[in-house]
Amino acid sequence: MRFVLAIVAFVVAAVMIVAGIAQRTIFAPPSQISATATVGGDARYIVIDSAVLNAHPGQQTLSIAGAADAKTQLVAYGRTSDVKSWLGDQKYAAVSYKAGTGELAVKTVAPKASTDTDTGSADGSTATPAPTATATPTPAPTAGSGSTTAATPGPNPAGSDLWLEEYDGQDAQTTKMNVPSGVSVIIASDGTKPAPNKILLTWPVDTSTPWAFPLIIGGLVLLVIGIALYLWGLYTHRKSRGPRRKSGPKMPKLPKAPKYKPTASIEATPRGRRASRRTRVMVPAVLVGVLAFTGVGAGAAFADGPTGTPTPTPTSSPTSSPKGDNQIPPAVSVPQLERIVKRISVAAANADAKNDPALAKLRFTGPALQLREANYAIRAKKADQPALPAIPAGPLELSLPQATDSWPRTVTAVLKMPNDATGKAQAPLALALMQQTPRDNYMVEYAIALEPNVKVPNLAPASIGAAVVPPDSKLLKVQPNEIAAAYGDILLNGDKSKWLSSFDLTDDKLVAQVGASWKQQEQARLTQQFGNTSSLTFTSRLGTGPVISMATNDSGAIVWVNPEEVQLHKVQEAGAQVIAGATTAALSGVAQSNTGIESVYGYQLAFYVPPAGSSEKVRLLGFSQGLISAREVQ
Repeated sequence: MRFVLAIVAFVVAAVMIVAGIAQRTIFAPPSQISATATVGGDARYIVIDSAVLNAHPGQQTLSIAGAADAKTQLVAYGRTSDVKSWLGDQKYAAVSYKAGTGELAVKTVAPKASTDTDTGSADGSTATPAPTATATPTPAPTAGSGSTTAATPGPNPAGSDLWLEEYDGQDAQTTKMNVPSGVSVIIASDGTKPAPNKILLTWPVDTSTPWAFPLIIGGLVLLVIGIALYLWGLYTHRKSRGPRRKSGPKMPKLPKAPKYKPTASIEATPRGRRASRRTRVMVPAVLVGVLAFTGVGAGAAFADGPTGTPTPTPTSSPTSSPKGDNQIPPAVSVPQLERIVKRISVAAANADAKNDPALAKLRFTGPALQLREANYAIRAKKADQPALPAIPAGPLELSLPQATDSWPRTVTAVLKMPNDATGKAQAPLALALMQQTPRDNYMVEYAIALEPNVKVPNLAPASIGAAVVPPDSKLLKVQPNEIAAAYGDILLNGDKSKWLSSFDLTDDKLVAQVGASWKQQEQARLTQQFGNTSSLTFTSRLGTGPVISMATNDSGAIVWVNPEEVQLHKVQEAGAQVIAGATTAALSGVAQSNTGIESVYGYQLAFYVPPAGSSEKVRLLGFSQGLISAREVQ
């Protein structure tokens, strides 16, 4: 019996080992699934939707080839709505996936005819033509066909702030990504040349063989058991045969006795030791049978009826409601905003190093640009004039994007500033960024330093975003479009301002620097030095910067405004002269005047405005101010 078990163990072990090895070799699944497509017609833009990229689970690998110039090839991905908005009036090739055949298909998508070719309008809204898909696949290029590329060059997608990630040049040759639903990939060149037309998509396949290792180990264990059984059988077999002895000559056999034939009258019941052994063998067999029948009967005795297989009762599990499709996404993600801030930092550093307003215009606009242009002009003539604070590349301490899928878009960011040259900590820098159209980059409208120990109100998380409050909203303690004039009145009139009770000036550093008290001191000093030969007057007006209002979680708002203050130093007596300060003279080009000099100071201010009915007051969160223009007046 041991030999039989050993042979069975050997056979099963061999089968298990062979099956385990075969799973890792002969029957091993492919390591990836791939699909290819060649886009014809010299398309300048190719779009691959997330449905195509997620046709199979796992990380997607996109390989492209066929670019006219590999240095200009680009692969980027962003939200599908953003990609289509950026394309606007441009024709592109859309790649789809055929689940039945596992192949990629390509079709041309042309925008609807539109009389308005601008991507944005005067009021900031975006007029993006809706793309329309044509059912005709893109034809493959033939020898006699001409290029379908329009003579007018298209926009260059490189460096757009809309993309969540971007690869160019050799980095775009092969890219690995894990694109979620609602995100599309755009493939292009520089907008003038055709996009790379050969596309290869690959997905990883799970090649794990969880049973291979257990089968091989189990087979080896059975092999050892089989060997052990075989050796045990040999040992037992040899031991049972006993020792063999050599004997002398055989004894003659005794004559056989006649066979005994019992008669019917004699008792047939066997007697003796053998009979007793057979009886002992029979009794257990009979007992086993009796117990078997008894056990069946006992089991049946406790059953009230026929026993059936129990049917499982379905349980109802609560399911969470899916995320609403109508939820408006934030304008940017945090990684996207970090990349945008880095680009702004580089552009600002280049412009500041060269004092070049043209470079500053690449990333600055409105009040932030005004202040930098004036600073460049002053530094060109006054070497000791300090530069404006640099824009750090990060890290982000706070990000508050607008929740919107249209344009213009607004984003607020607070950056941690490095220590100054003396090692002293600097106040964080707050930026208000705006993107007017899909093809525009985010521009810095406001760049201010936050007040020390400022209390920032509770804001929405960056993954949700905040709503923009209308400038004329009456749901706030002070309407956003009245904040600039109200605070300018406080700077001019101080305690006599009608707006004084609406603002919390306890920790306001700007009022202490340039408020009504400072103005009165300047006027008194001028009168003391020069008598009534000249006059110094101050007036407040609104600047050109937009009013930006971002809602807070307590129904209040963060409001950015741009008031301006005009300082007019005018001659009152004939023969007198007005002497300009060094900064004013550098900007105006006039050191002294027989008539007068007008200096305009621009303020970039950020306020927290509580909701209407709140006991809180409007308080200043941060500011930036400086001379933005100066001229001689008649």
